Amino acid sequence: MINKVHPKAIVRQTIIEPETDSIGSSLKELWTFRELLLILSEREVSLRYRQTFLGVTWVVIQPLLTSVIFTIIFGKLMKAPSDNVAYEIFTFAGLLSWNLFSQSLQRAGISLTKDIRLITKIFFPRIIIPLASTLSTLIDFAVSLIILFILMPFYKTPFLLNLLIIPILLVFNVLLAAGVGIIFASLNVYYRDFTYVLPFVVQIWMYASPLAYSAKLIPQNWSWVYNINPIVGIINGFRWAVFGNSAFPTSSLIYSAISSIVIFFVSLVIFNRLERSFADVI
Repeated sequence: MINKVHPKAIVRQTIIEPETDSIGSSLKELWTFRELLLILSEREVSLRYRQTFLGVTWVVIQPLLTSVIFTIIFGKLMKAPSDNVAYEIFTFAGLLSWNLFSQSLQRAGISLTKDIRLITKIFFPRIIIPLASTLSTLIDFAVSLIILFILMPFYKTPFLLNLLIIPILLVFNVLLAAGVGIIFASLNVYYRDFTYVLPFVVQIWMYASPLAYSAKLIPQNWSWVYNINPIVGIINGFRWAVFGNSAFPTSSLIYSAISSIVIFFVSLVIFNRLERSFADVI
């Protein structure tokens, strides 16, 4: 009788992970998967308004109602200055930039934990998920911008060449929102407390931004502290583009632009360092 020894079965394991942690590699992957980024952005918009009675109308209702509340409390009762512009359209213009930033940040900040199945089942650049959540809010901004253009003749606000700067401001706004959102999304995978911290951060950030009041209310000796908030220059720049009745916010806008770029690239570094273990801990 001959005893046959069977070799042990070889267990093969395939590990799918990013090739490198470099920012250049991440940007290259984003370009390669750009069609997927657009598809996921469209999906975000579709899911947001599916099975809603008013649909995209909510995009208009939210800033209009907020503007009315600000007008009653700050404009009528507290007599807050509005740079010689009707307070209603003054706040509405500020809310456009702020809503784009805050909504992008909140959606991107929880996007990874919301799409657990995508992360654990297939491989693609994970950073596409928070970026898709950020870009999906551009539709909301476009609709609100159209409403602003409709309101401008009603409040006797002329259309100026300054409006041509809006696309540039839009780029910095998206970079800032995406950068902060990616950082929150990365940390939220490991510590779900950030899901509850994020709304609180957004609320505090809103009061620290010139939405219901003019930045001129800030004392000159405190203006440098106030301008540390990177969204300040973007909001002031947007109001300058629409109304053109104040000096161009050069210093605050330069700071906002630099901050937006730096925060975005820092977020890429943080994301690349943490991405490898997302599927394990999520």
